Amino acid sequence: MLPLIVPVGSLLLGVSLLLFGSGLLNTLLALRGGMEGYSDSLIGYISSGYFAGFFVGFYIGLPILRRIGHIRAFALCAAIAAAVVLLHSLLVNPVAWILLRIVTGAVLVILYTIIESWLNNQTPPQQRGQVFAIYMAVNLGSLALAQQLLQLDSPANFTLFALAAMLVCISLVPITWTRLAQPSVAEVKRFSLRKLVKLAPVAVAGGALSGIAMGAFWGLTPVFGQRIGFDSGQVAMLMSATIIGGAICQYPLGRYSDRHDRRRVLGITAAAGAAVALLLFLLPSSYWLVLLLMAIWGGAAFAIYPVSVAHLVDHLETGDILPAGSALLLLHGMGAAAGPAIAGTLMEFTGPLALLLFFMLAHALIAAYAFYALQRPQTQADEIESAAPFVPMVRTTPTALEMLPEEGPEEDIDMAQSPERDEPPESPSSPDRYG
Repeated sequence: MLPLIVPVGSLLLGVSLLLFGSGLLNTLLALRGGMEGYSDSLIGYISSGYFAGFFVGFYIGLPILRRIGHIRAFALCAAIAAAVVLLHSLLVNPVAWILLRIVTGAVLVILYTIIESWLNNQTPPQQRGQVFAIYMAVNLGSLALAQQLLQLDSPANFTLFALAAMLVCISLVPITWTRLAQPSVAEVKRFSLRKLVKLAPVAVAGGALSGIAMGAFWGLTPVFGQRIGFDSGQVAMLMSATIIGGAICQYPLGRYSDRHDRRRVLGITAAAGAAVALLLFLLPSSYWLVLLLMAIWGGAAFAIYPVSVAHLVDHLETGDILPAGSALLLLHGMGAAAGPAIAGTLMEFTGPLALLLFFMLAHALIAAYAFYALQRPQTQADEIESAAPFVPMVRTTPTALEMLPEEGPEEDIDMAQSPERDEPPESPSSPDRYG
């Protein structure tokens, strides 16, 4: 493990610090907005602004990297991000916050693109799968730990905003200090959404609807906790428990999907998420029961997007993985941008428990469509020769999709083709695939 981490240690440290700052700010703004008397719908629009900013960064990031290079672009975006963090505490105004969140989303997606393209460039192809797994563990671990920083002071004070800005600033140090060669910037081809739907409609449904649910989770779960009487420390534990639950369950669910029809796995996982959300809504819950059930919900919710990606990759040739994965990521991001606005409006008119019903509905739709797809006659598009091995992940940038590992040894492929799989594939072609 250590030989893998040391060469890219500065990049992993940089992204960890960046995620500490951005993860803290995300929850902090939701809590501070509640203290300022902002309505749930308004907080939802503020959260949607962040994901809308991801689209801006998605389109302007590569031209910026080509113009000034990775290190200068990182310094530029980190400086803007740190300044914007502090502006949130100086301009306590909902319209200003929406605009600031758009800027934050744009610069952060560029920062993530820089780090992920650098990781991809510095890692030998045979080690990319392991480095990708380490990178995702750093992502989830940093986001979970960042929530605990909320216990240091009240969201009403300047301290936490200053801390988030400091963490973003300090992320500059390991990145600008590195002696790693800067990578070249590749152009991402476009992939038709119509073709994507034709190839793997269940993956498209899973990617888009999980984006709706996860966008609402990141933007409004702190508000939900606050509205039902949790203090800042308890909200921090609520967020951390959900993220940790998601991190723990991704790998076993993913490995199970390697041996079974992924449509069935998506249906079962989404149905489990819907059932847990309904339990949370119906049961008179204590603090510890809420933590437990949200951790279980996170275990299901966080697995839907990576299983959807794996299901899509099952149907792709090697050259289409990056453009098709980028298209699915774009759909996921569109869902994440819409989710907080819709869920926030529902919460404003019907109360905080509407968020749980929103989670239930999003997951129930995924489950219903997945099970419906299983009942249809199998088409050539449904047939695959071998399952691509599952890779745990969270929503990231298109650049990280280049790090998806190549298929493992022949025995791994044979395992995926074993009789345990519900529908043994019989495709006449055998294109190379990534996992």
